[in-house]
Amino acid sequence: MIETKPPLAEEPRLQIDTSKMSAGQRAALELTEAARETAQERSFVSGLFMGEFDLSGIHPFPLQAAKDRDQGDAFLQRLGGLLRDKTDPDEIDRTGEIPQAVFDELAKLGAFGIKIPPRYGGLGLSQTNYCRAAMLLGSWCGNLTALLSAHQSIGVPQPLILFGTEEQKRKYLPRVAAGEVSAFALTESGVGSDPAAMLTRAEPSPDGTAFILNGEKLWCTNGTKAGIIVAMAKTPPKLVAGKPKDQITAFIVETDWPGVEVVNRCHFMGLRALYNGVIRFTNVRVPRENILVAEGKGLRVALTTLNTGRLTLPAACVGLSKRCLEISRRWAAERVQWGAPIGKHAAIADKLAHMAAHVFAMESMTLLAASRVDRDKHADVRLEAAMCKLWATETAWEIVNDAVQIRGGRGYETAASLQARGEPPVPLERFLRDGRINTIFEGSSEIMRLFIAREALDPHLSVSGAALNSQLPWSQRLRAAAKAALFYLRWYPTQWVSWAAGSKVRGSKLNLQGSESAVLLKHLRFAARTSRKLARTMFHAMLRNGPKLERQQLLLGRFVDIATELFAITATCLRTERVLQSGGESTDRADLLNLADFFCRSSKLRIEEKFHRLRRNTDRASYRLAVELLAQRHGHLETGIVPRKP
Repeated sequence: MIETKPPLAEEPRLQIDTSKMSAGQRAALELTEAARETAQERSFVSGLFMGEFDLSGIHPFPLQAAKDRDQGDAFLQRLGGLLRDKTDPDEIDRTGEIPQAVFDELAKLGAFGIKIPPRYGGLGLSQTNYCRAAMLLGSWCGNLTALLSAHQSIGVPQPLILFGTEEQKRKYLPRVAAGEVSAFALTESGVGSDPAAMLTRAEPSPDGTAFILNGEKLWCTNGTKAGIIVAMAKTPPKLVAGKPKDQITAFIVETDWPGVEVVNRCHFMGLRALYNGVIRFTNVRVPRENILVAEGKGLRVALTTLNTGRLTLPAACVGLSKRCLEISRRWAAERVQWGAPIGKHAAIADKLAHMAAHVFAMESMTLLAASRVDRDKHADVRLEAAMCKLWATETAWEIVNDAVQIRGGRGYETAASLQARGEPPVPLERFLRDGRINTIFEGSSEIMRLFIAREALDPHLSVSGAALNSQLPWSQRLRAAAKAALFYLRWYPTQWVSWAAGSKVRGSKLNLQGSESAVLLKHLRFAARTSRKLARTMFHAMLRNGPKLERQQLLLGRFVDIATELFAITATCLRTERVLQSGGESTDRADLLNLADFFCRSSKLRIEEKFHRLRRNTDRASYRLAVELLAQRHGHLETGIVPRKP
């Protein structure tokens, strides 16, 4: 089959009022907006924010084809054996180094080219199998997970598969598939999620055949080991509508070229063998043919790469959480206090129940999102990937924290110390340190909520954004207001309509009978009703706040959390239905139904709390207090501590 590049949507016209923004804020927003992909059709998740609960694209829950699963099983069996027999995660953590022999064994296995097509030397496995591999790695060693994930998810393979020319693919994909480590260089010391502030520059050479790259990149994961890097840099601005617009371009850079220097290796609380560093480019000559896509399309390459790449993190969190569940369950059954195993005391039992239910839910969400990529590698999974990343990383952190709490002092003690005094070397302390980064990696939780909120508001901005934009002429705003009024007159009443009776949940019909169908249908109906409540509540917030809504970050974050819980409920119910129907997993039917039912009920309570806090909260008070703190008006709170050295 001939591969084609993904269609790049036309740059959307900015419909956000920027009149009260600083020049820096405006530049950052305009640059990011220009790089956003315009969805060709609304996904299930994006529909939740508009009160649409359409399961037609995700029901029935997609199970892996037998051939694809067999291919994955064969690789996972080899990978699992390698991890168990030839790697020591605690030794890697202690020394801060992954032995070269492990690199060689992983390369021989094909672990550096899991998704790379076989014609370029890779294994050509599906996104689902790649996620399954990440689950296996996540249950064993965070350092190896980060190495292989950063290499393939955001390093050279993913952007090259999506955007590379045939010449670029033939040149570089066999190298990275064979084990040459790759990396991704975007962040700078003063630039995290604000690409407009990027200082790295690439200027055309006098003869026009290359670009001269100068700048410094921070926290480049795999950077100290990489042979090839995808680096982002500002290139000369172009005139758009008579105004100069910043351009960010993606370059394929080989680290043995003159001028590429590893300045420093960074060290962290966890992931002590993370090959993360500061990379400096000094007059590096990059051939023009090493541009990905085109000049000025770098941020789009970065955002698209991260969208799919983010699925590896929730998958790894599933593996980590499964391991924590196993450790906790064993200890809760063995450890006896006050005459009974601690797992039978309500406080510990509640933690175990939440662990199990949330493991199943996060796995369901991740597999559902991965299946969309397998059906179409250019599928728009922005929201699904972001929600999986946000929800799974935060949930996994709670799970590993609870696992440490359940094991008490033994959870806080290192594996080496436990082993030295004759106990099993359970590595929960390492898992806690390694797992903390997940809510920060590849977009912090705060950034994920803002990203999802921006996508959630997009349908409303396309309808009414022009009417609210004070920079547009009044005549244009009035016409836009009239069109928006017509749209909302039709749309708003539908958000109050009762859901239809029977087993029909728009776009699909459950294939179960009796009590099993009733339990799952109850939760899906709740999700459908709640999506409409979410949509109209967001609309009310737009009416109250107008253009200021985009600055109400805590409010928007609650909307995002509600929709994410609805996605989790839906994925859990649909997967449960499919497993019960097919008998695909070795578990008792009643047990599986109880697991799904418990998760959905606990999720419902969280949703109700989020809705409550939309109306009753301390958002304004907390902001006022923060402003006072920034103005050093509560200095008494910082007295009585050891003074800092000058």
